[in-house]
Amino acid sequence: MLVDSHCHLSSDGLYHDLENVIKRADTAGVKAFLNAGAKFDELNIQLEISKRFENIWTVTGVHPHDAADYQHITLEDVLKNTKHPKVVAIGECGLDYFYDFAPRDVQIRTFKTMISAAQESGLPIIVHTREADDDTIELLTNAYQKKPFKGVIHCYSSSLKVAVKALEIGFYISASGIITFKNSADLRQNFAVVPLEKLLVETDSPYLAPVPMRGKINEPSFVTHTAKVLASLKGVDFEKISAITSKNFFDLFDKAEVVK
Repeated sequence: MLVDSHCHLSSDGLYHDLENVIKRADTAGVKAFLNAGAKFDELNIQLEISKRFENIWTVTGVHPHDAADYQHITLEDVLKNTKHPKVVAIGECGLDYFYDFAPRDVQIRTFKTMISAAQESGLPIIVHTREADDDTIELLTNAYQKKPFKGVIHCYSSSLKVAVKALEIGFYISASGIITFKNSADLRQNFAVVPLEKLLVETDSPYLAPVPMRGKINEPSFVTHTAKVLASLKGVDFEKISAITSKNFFDLFDKAEVVK
């Protein structure tokens, strides 16, 4: 069994063919999913999906791309959403200085609110970080020292320093299709420092389709390709990496009911 620990099933590329998307994933051995959603005020759509499929859980939070549109979101707003049984995490959230779709000070302020929500709710935080290594590390480590919380660096493609610092505070590291790309040799090497018990796999679909599916709309069934590369990197077989990353998913997102 595999778990797609991060996919965007509410996106246009997947939502309108969702029944078939999930069937193809099931055939490929992907039995559970975390739907990362898109925007804070689209939780109703995310929960509609989770109602249709008992093995799909979801999240609440503000993506850094949308931080400027949700400056009014309070800690209480986020915590209110965490009461739903299918909401198992905070996010995705974080910092993105590559696109800078929102002012950096707004991104930081919003990220701090999401961290506080993770601290108060006990739910894990899903961290997006791009070209923002130093600020991401500083915000996470400073907050953790004040009140520990758990989480994952999703779609990890950052410096080795980010992985090391994240692991120091007990975070998980998630591998996406990027590790299959020809030009990702350094990233593959970084995964050598990540213990098996701290690994997750994801598609981040409909984005970042792995080799050999480049050019196609990514979907959860494709996570098998990423898992195979990850297994090779860690020197284990596909069955072992599938079992370990699935266990890790339910260890981290412990509000989700384990799928047999």
